[in-house]
Amino acid sequence: MDALPDWFSHTDRLAALGQDAPFSEKLQFLHDYLQEDFPWIDRIAVALHDPATDMLKTYAHSSKGANPLALYEARLGDSRTLQEIVRQRRPRVVNDLEQLQTERPHTEKIRRQGYGSSYTMPIFRHGTFLGLLFFNSSRKHVLDERTLHHLDLIGHLVAYSLAEQLASARTLVATIRSTSTLAQHRDCETGAHLDRMAHYARLIAKAIAPRYGLDDQMVEHIFLFSPLHDIGKIGIPDHILLKPGRLSEAEFETMKRHPIRGAEIIDRLIAHFGLGNLNHSHLLRNIALYHHEAMNGKGYPYGLKGEEIPIEARIAAVADIFDALTSHRPYKRAWSNDEAFELLQTLAGDALDADCVQALISQREAVEAIQARFREDPLG
Repeated sequence: MDALPDWFSHTDRLAALGQDAPFSEKLQFLHDYLQEDFPWIDRIAVALHDPATDMLKTYAHSSKGANPLALYEARLGDSRTLQEIVRQRRPRVVNDLEQLQTERPHTEKIRRQGYGSSYTMPIFRHGTFLGLLFFNSSRKHVLDERTLHHLDLIGHLVAYSLAEQLASARTLVATIRSTSTLAQHRDCETGAHLDRMAHYARLIAKAIAPRYGLDDQMVEHIFLFSPLHDIGKIGIPDHILLKPGRLSEAEFETMKRHPIRGAEIIDRLIAHFGLGNLNHSHLLRNIALYHHEAMNGKGYPYGLKGEEIPIEARIAAVADIFDALTSHRPYKRAWSNDEAFELLQTLAGDALDADCVQALISQREAVEAIQARFREDPLG
């Protein structure tokens, strides 16, 4: 058989982008690729936008030195120039950060880290604003037209990879939330409860992140996945789920199965959507399966103890219980924050994780802001 011409000698240097890999790895890969020609681009970072609160939240980075911003958030509306980037849908080029007159903490942190110039690109997907992409250099006046041309190309590759990952995660979340709407109509949980719980979980996760080694992406996925903790309730019969009085022993045993059912539903949906390699999907499963476990080993379904319980499930448990206590239900009044905090402190170290409880209680002002933002609709 005759040998083929030398048609396959070229190596596609960007082929790794087509592989199943976490977004953080693809970001690092693209940064390394960029630095082959532009070694002075020292940092690439992504901040996601939460439209419900208008907050920009750090999400991922590739930095050749220390990362000046982690577990950080700031309101988009507080920065005129960042708002202009989004409004005009055009990037911002600052060749000398000393000329960026602002007292914003994030800008000062970037300066103190030694960065001299910055290129900021808005990330849109199907017309929806997702967040901002930052390129930083320790040098000033290096963002010439040639450099910007390449940053545009790399920036859109980063944005595409990000949008692809977020779309997979959010498709799964939207599917589960749509499915769990059935449980909400049967149970007394509301969309506002789920929104509050998600934001409480984020407060807790950010506060304990240094101690437990949580990075920005883990915090964001705990925020996304915590409201899906009770998906397994759709498998609980109405006569148990809606029973106004105390459950019998047999009924409670059935109710205790909902975490297992939830994990099974999640496993099936992940398989159905082909999302087996979805970054951090294990957090979703752990939250659904273990959020009723207790630090003292008296929880369910497996009676896990202490650190046997994944930290994401411990976070979700505190967020869920606090919002349940402070929410009105047909069978109970809404507790005050003081009453709920007092009970949480009683349960801390026994049923609930003490670090998670303290993280929530210590952020009362932020808790009250969440409650004000996500109030219940009195008309239902």
